[in-house]
Amino acid sequence: MKIFRVLSIFAISGLLLSSCGEKKKEMKEEETIEETTEVAVVEEVTPNIVEVAAGNNNFSTLVAAVQAAELVETLSSNGPFTVFAPTNDAFGKLPEGTVESLLLPESKDALTGILTYHVVSGKFEAAAVIEAINANNGSFTVKTVQGNDIVLSLVDGNVVLTDAKGGTATVVIADVEASNGVIHALDALVMPE
Repeated sequence: MKIFRVLSIFAISGLLLSSCGEKKKEMKEEETIEETTEVAVVEEVTPNIVEVAAGNNNFSTLVAAVQAAELVETLSSNGPFTVFAPTNDAFGKLPEGTVESLLLPESKDALTGILTYHVVSGKFEAAAVIEAINANNGSFTVKTVQGNDIVLSLVDGNVVLTDAKGGTATVVIADVEASNGVIHALDALVMPE
């Protein structure tokens, strides 16, 4: 009888130990499954000014001009920049042959001057632009990357840019976000002196 009890105790102990081993094995398998089923989180990256413009058919002429002026790297840098970006329709308002002429290698300096006249250092969203105009008696002068000034004002609730020659352009789409600034689309080009 004593032998039977001792054998029973060994059998029960064996079952208990075996059961614990199975539990540990199950826990390890669950941990492995949990580890392998983790989903990688992909951070969405906002495109820079050039990438935003390149992704919008309304800016294809501007993108070609930026490439011809070799400004892609500059406008892709950290910035921040505010770009008053002429649309294809804005370029279409120029006299016939002007765009083609500006895209020629010998016109690179003139093209660079025109394009950088549409860029301001810093990020100025529409609300900040309107606030600055209102705080300065209806007009606000900003220095462009090109070096000359542009006067911003409000006409019928729209932001209007007045260039050095008195020409005007109206913001038709505001606050197009980019990783290195903001784009405001224009209905015409503004020209430096």
